[in-house]
Amino acid sequence: MEPSTESVIASIFPAPLPLVISNFKLKIMKNIIIVKLVILCSIVLTLTSCGKVIDKLHNFNGLGTWTNKAPIPVGMAEVGVAALDGKVYAVGGTEQKGQDAPNYASTLNMMYDPATNAWQERAPLPYGLSHVGVAALDGKLYAIGGFTSPVHMGAQDLAFIYDPKKDKWSALPKISSTRGSVAVIAVGGKIHIFGGRNPVKVTKISAPGTPDLFAGYGTVTTHEIYDPGTGKWSQGVPLPGPARDHVGIAVLDGKVHLFGGRVADFTDNLDRHDVYDPKTDNWTVAAPLPVARSAGAYTVLNNLIIYAGGECTPGGVPFNDVTAYDSKTDSWTKLAPLPQARHAFGAATLKEVAYFIGGAPVCGGGTLTDLLALTLIR
Repeated sequence: MEPSTESVIASIFPAPLPLVISNFKLKIMKNIIIVKLVILCSIVLTLTSCGKVIDKLHNFNGLGTWTNKAPIPVGMAEVGVAALDGKVYAVGGTEQKGQDAPNYASTLNMMYDPATNAWQERAPLPYGLSHVGVAALDGKLYAIGGFTSPVHMGAQDLAFIYDPKKDKWSALPKISSTRGSVAVIAVGGKIHIFGGRNPVKVTKISAPGTPDLFAGYGTVTTHEIYDPGTGKWSQGVPLPGPARDHVGIAVLDGKVHLFGGRVADFTDNLDRHDVYDPKTDNWTVAAPLPVARSAGAYTVLNNLIIYAGGECTPGGVPFNDVTAYDSKTDSWTKLAPLPQARHAFGAATLKEVAYFIGGAPVCGGGTLTDLLALTLIR
């Protein structure tokens, strides 16, 4: 039986390509591989199949492959996303059905099952929230903070826990202050939350003659820790550097990485990359993002931090690029770009596939129904 296109490529890339190589070296490598493929194909594949393999490599503009999966039944943005028990959950955010007016603080709790490539609506959040921080720990889903009105208004101090076996939410003790767009992560058996926005300053941003619209400002460096064993919150060592929100967050080798974010608006995005070690309770610095940004989607795939999209480029459109951080080399490497630029979306990983859900296609708003799957070249 003739080998598949994928198996031939896999024989050339027996393990994930090292992300320490530069894009320049990658282009040289690709040309060398194409020459080798011509020889290899003549031995193991038909001429037609060989051409398909070479075409794939000619069209290869970076590491990774994007695939469209079943779209969300409704448009979602500013959504909290986490993986739990083989499923991916999308919680809260902005919800929009077709061309209807958006609901800026949704109670939606959507579950995606990769085995069936289908979505199912689960028990709703007890309270409508956008920019809600979500993480999974010990078979439960945590949802923390959030806003109830557009442009970062109506910050909340709420925290909830979801049991998928009972399909039921329960309230947790409140966090120390009202805030949304907090960075939430599970590590060492506890939930850590960092930064966020408590809109103590409010600015009117609507144009004359249009309905009133206000924006909230007031980012913080707060770090809080929830211990499920005691059911209590405690204060952690604050974020170093400027107060910020819309921060990327991930765990590698038991350490918490926080990257990017914004001080007030996407016009003052950050590229900084701070690393928190819960064992020593200390902060260190790692390689900054290649380009300052905020409100992208992030997850860990094949022991690499993946950061996709974000708000907003100097040209006034969302980012479409994707980059990966390797802690072994303390460096970021460009991956295959998003099929469409976006921000305000979420991501989670199951096995060797990273899922990216929803998002906003323009700076400042909008929703998408997309579910995109990213796999790295092997």
